Parts: sequence; C-alpha cells; structure tokens
Amino acid sequence: MGKRVILIVMDSFGIGEEPDAAAFGDEGTNTLASCTRSEYFRAQNLAKMGLFAADGVKTARTIPEMSIVPSGTYARLRESSMGKDTTIGHWEIAGLISPEPLPTYPNGFPDEVINEFKEKTGRGVLCNLPYSGTKVINDYGDEHVRTGDLIVYTSADSVFQIAAHEDVVPPEQLYDICRMARAILTGRHGVGRVIARPFEGTSGNYVRTPRRHDFSLVPPRDTMLDVLSQNGKDTIGIGKIHDIFAGKGLTEYTYTSGNEDGIARTIEYLDRDFEGLLFVNLVDYDMLYGHRRDIDGYAKAVAYFDDALPAITEKLRDDDILMITADHGCDPGYTKTTDHTREYVPLLCCGRDFKPAKGTKGGSLGTRPTFADIAASVLTYLGLPDGEISKVAGTNIL
Repeated sequence: MGKRVILIVMDSFGIGEEPDAAAFGDEGTNTLASCTRSEYFRAQNLAKMGLFAADGVKTARTIPEMSIVPSGTYARLRESSMGKDTTIGHWEIAGLISPEPLPTYPNGFPDEVINEFKEKTGRGVLCNLPYSGTKVINDYGDEHVRTGDLIVYTSADSVFQIAAHEDVVPPEQLYDICRMARAILTGRHGVGRVIARPFEGTSGNYVRTPRRHDFSLVPPRDTMLDVLSQNGKDTIGIGKIHDIFAGKGLTEYTYTSGNEDGIARTIEYLDRDFEGLLFVNLVDYDMLYGHRRDIDGYAKAVAYFDDALPAITEKLRDDDILMITADHGCDPGYTKTTDHTREYVPLLCCGRDFKPAKGTKGGSLGTRPTFADIAASVLTYLGLPDGEISKVAGTNIL
C-alpha cells in the first residue's frame, strides 16, 4: 500500500491567545497553560513531538515536560478564518479559509426562522436564547415534557441546537426535525451546525444522552477531502468528521462515543490497508471539559491521549506520518465566558522515516499564518500534482 497520513484533531486544544484575541473577547486565554495547573496533567509523549518547544508556548507552572528535547517536527498555527468554532477550524485545516464569520444569534433566532420552524415541525418552541446545554434542559425540561414544545437554543458559536427528551421525541424523530431546520437555515441564516441534543431523566435530574448528532452546513468549496477522494485516495473520518463536512469528500466514516472510543478506533484502522488520510476528531476536550471549564477533567483527557500515543506510533508504517493539531481553543481556566477561545493551535508531526523539512531549525517550523498549511502538506506528502494541491489554501511546510 501507499503512503498514509493520520491526522488527529484534539478538539479545542489551544496553546495561547492569537494577536486578535481581544477582538473576540478572549484576551489572555491559554488552554494548554490552564491544563498544566492541574496535578493530573501529563504530556511526556506530546512533549517529545515538540508541544512545549513550539513558538510562544507558555504554561502556568514549570513542568518536567518542558525540558524534554523534541524529536518530532512542530509548528504553531494561527487561524486566518474569521471564527473560532469547530466548523470553521476544521474547514481551514482542510484548506478552506472563511473570510466571513458564520452567523451567530446573541439575542436568539429571528421570528422568520422560528415561525417557519414551528410551521414545518408542528411544534412550539421554548427558550430561543444563548444558553448552557446542561442548564437549558433543567430550566425548560419540565415544560417541554408537559407540552411537547421543542427547546431551541444557541451559543456564541454558529449553532441551532434542539433539545428534546427521548421519551417525548425519540432520537430518530429529533434527527428528522433537525433535517427540517437544516433546510430552513441557509443563505444569510446558514449556521454552521444544527445539533440534536437528546436528553433523558426526570424533573431536576435531566441529563444529555450520547445520541447527539450534528447536521452541518455543506462546505461551499472543495477541501483536501474532495481533492484526495477525486484522485483515488482513501479519506476516512473518525468521530464527528463526517458531520463537520456534511460527508463531502469522505470515502468512509465511523462515529465514536468519545475520546477513548476514538483512540481505539484509530488504532484499529492503523491495522487496515488504506492509502490516503485517516482524519480523527477527539471531541471530549471541548464538549466535556472546555465548555464546562473543568481544568482537571481536561488535564486527565490530555494525559489519557498522551499515554495512548505509543500504541499509535508503534503501528505506523515506514511511509506513515502522524499529525496532531487542534481546531480552536476552549480555555478551561477562562471564567469570563464558557465559549471557545481564539488561540493558536499546535501542529506536531512524526513518523518512522519522516525527517524535518530542510532549512528548519531542528524540528521547528516556526509560526505559520494559517491552519490550511496542513491541507497543502497532506496533499503534497500523498503525491498529488501541483495543480491539485493548488485547489486548497495553504503552503506545504513538510
């Protein structure tokens, strides 16, 4: 078989505020530094790949990992798109830069959207405000159970979220409702994601179930996934990659129940023969710990992945490259909001026969102006001609 790239996104693992962070309300944020405040933080293997040697990396305290001399190739990436959400971040990683932010609704969705949604679904709407996902089901869950009206809410991200009790609206029916919403939310109201948020339990004890499902906006242009698949390469998505790209450009995909499952699936796929890209999203950092501002939980999740890295790297073939990055920040120590944070992200690369690019200082690739350098580098490494590589943004840096 030919070359393979294993690209793992540690969802929300930022490494410090970007120069324009203040414009996003995120001045002083640093997801990595906040995690190092926890006694549970451990990242020796990420350090070997260059995490603490990247430009500008600072931590809240001195930790042993910072003195490890890296053997990998590493960079700090700045987001050039106007956003700090999952969709825009992943699209940029895949070579699609978004000069305009996706629409957000700090005051809730307008009547024209809500009225059409009510008409199409035949149900009323509760809330229609930015809200915490765990708080909204406890504040509105009883009324939802009593009336059958749908809990609609948003956040600082470009999302239209629909929560419903599984005994009132079964998940498959909720997914159909989300598809109706997705058809409504186009054009100037084209939010990045419509998200099904099923929950269960009783009054005062409602909890979200793992049957969340995202219905994303279709990328407006081709990404590296399209370019690869159109040229006969495999493009395999693990986790919510399929949802983020609305399936566009993927040849195969599998969903996961969280980080542990995602890591296990990644290891399983490395035993398979494929040629192309294995694109993995590990969502727990963001969903379970970043937004909930749980520093210890985030640190434990980083340590779990770090411990699993040797099992991943030992399965790499001679022509494989492992790339680890993130799509935005979500600083668990930032108390002004519970939203994503505008941060640089790391790019860590290694492989059995992979050598740093000529002209680099050690393994350092410095600070790059866009996440899209990943896309151009993946296409170059997988042997696509210049004309195909030029279809995505970014510059090969490997």
